[in-house]
Amino acid sequence: MLDIAALIGPGHELAVLFGTFSFLLLIGTPVAFCLGVSSFATIAYIGLPPVVVFQRLNSGVSIFALMAIPFFIFAGELMVRGDIARRLVALAGALVGHFRGGLGQVNIMASVLFGGISGSAAADASAIGGLMVPQMKERGYDADYAVNITVVSSIIALMLPPSHNLIIYSISAGGKISIADLFTAGIIPGIVLALSLMVAAWIVAKRRGYPLEAFPGGRAIIAMLIAATPGLILVAIIFGGVRSGVFTASESSCIAVVYALLITFFVYRSLSFSEFVLAVKGAVRTTAMVLLVIGCAGAFGWLLAYLRVPAQLVAFMQTISDNPIVILLMINVILLFLGTFMDMSPLIVITTPIFLPVAIAFGIDPVQFGIIMVLNLGIGLCTPPVGAVLFVGCAVGKIPVWTAIRTIWPFYFAAVFTLMLVTYIPALSLWLPAAFR
Repeated sequence: MLDIAALIGPGHELAVLFGTFSFLLLIGTPVAFCLGVSSFATIAYIGLPPVVVFQRLNSGVSIFALMAIPFFIFAGELMVRGDIARRLVALAGALVGHFRGGLGQVNIMASVLFGGISGSAAADASAIGGLMVPQMKERGYDADYAVNITVVSSIIALMLPPSHNLIIYSISAGGKISIADLFTAGIIPGIVLALSLMVAAWIVAKRRGYPLEAFPGGRAIIAMLIAATPGLILVAIIFGGVRSGVFTASESSCIAVVYALLITFFVYRSLSFSEFVLAVKGAVRTTAMVLLVIGCAGAFGWLLAYLRVPAQLVAFMQTISDNPIVILLMINVILLFLGTFMDMSPLIVITTPIFLPVAIAFGIDPVQFGIIMVLNLGIGLCTPPVGAVLFVGCAVGKIPVWTAIRTIWPFYFAAVFTLMLVTYIPALSLWLPAAFR
């Protein structure tokens, strides 16, 4: 077997780990393989048995709470293909379409409503964008405006139940943080993010002279609310059941799938068998990708703990400042930077064991830190060069990524402004969980 330690020399474990990972990432290797190969190389360098990597990978995915993720993904796929998104867009249009930049406001409100069903930014951007972007272009809105709103507003879904990224954060934190608390904590920040984006959309729409939409009237709102109610009830089932303790997050995900099937097959009658098959394939593909990344990231995270990276980072940051305001700013900057190069799920698994002990050491509540991390990394999904949601939005809007980037900044700054509010006003994320307790 190749003796890596003899080639490189002793005392460079972190250099091997991060160097291998960075090199593979730069040459375009999928993130899961970057994590797995760099972990294997470091294990070989240290001299531990290679089977340790596979043991940590297996233990990383052998967590019962992870069962919630494939079922929530499947429920989201069923809702996307079962005509739920169109009804929610219609309801959002009746509620906020008469504001300045009407269809832009509708796009944001639809993301709030649909995010509480899908819990996925990519699903939100694909479903809502597929409906809204063509309509906005037909009504005279610029394509970049339509795409930018679609992309940035999609991260609202990450803050609302059933966000599977909040579940991943809870598991990455050792399973000691209540998923019900995290689901509750994300609601107010999600609403604040939506309001910030609506203000930015209003400002840009006024500057560009976009039209106002006609107010449909109270009867139309009631009719559209009734039509969308079966889909909205799913949010109440997921959140209410988990929050009240009637069932766990894993159980609620199974209930969500059954309910989605009943609604799309028997109430809306909008899900054909071929669409059902596509929903199954999409859920299987997404679940396989997510769980492979989580498993490989588990091995990577174990090595970080083995090499005492969190303890070293706490000591290093204490030499810079002992002010929690400064520490949180540093963590946010680092996460924003990392989010431009890596996808969200592996970053949560990797960085939670590193930064959560730092946050706790400086008196920051783990629930608040989870909302900070998910919102921060969600912004990274809208940022090149590896902004997955940005690419989805541009593909839906059929415009180059560069065209969107040039004018995305008002919405990007609205999201960063919300991040700062959530970071430095703990009550935004902690008041509601405390009230429910």
